[in-house]
Amino acid sequence: MFSAFLIPEKTVVRDKGDGAAIDVSSAAAKVLLLTLNITDVIEQQSLDVAVWGSADGAAWGEKPLLSFPQKFYRGQHPLLLDLAKHPEIKFLRAHWTVGRWGHHAEGPRFELQLSVQEVPQDVLAEARAGAAS
Repeated sequence: MFSAFLIPEKTVVRDKGDGAAIDVSSAAAKVLLLTLNITDVIEQQSLDVAVWGSADGAAWGEKPLLSFPQKFYRGQHPLLLDLAKHPEIKFLRAHWTVGRWGHHAEGPRFELQLSVQEVPQDVLAEARAGAAS
């Protein structure tokens, strides 16, 4: 089963940036669970994280495949990404932006990670069966 990090564990971000391109073409089930885990923050700051897709790992398109709602606090935030709707996508990467307001000498700081895991076919089948009944 496919599992990787779009943003490695305990990554500290202070400015906007991009994660490395991850090859997801080996995922048999095309539904992926993305979990943003924010483990440390400082007050009065915001985090925006989006996931972009690419067919070749070089061209990333005009808009992200999905965006997490803006975050301000610690916590785990899961989202599902159905790549069956995007059969050309073979690579994913994360992009983030941070902001800070108020009168602070120090800029924004988040410690986070973004994992991606393939959702097993049997779990998808069970969920679809439950939704149909």
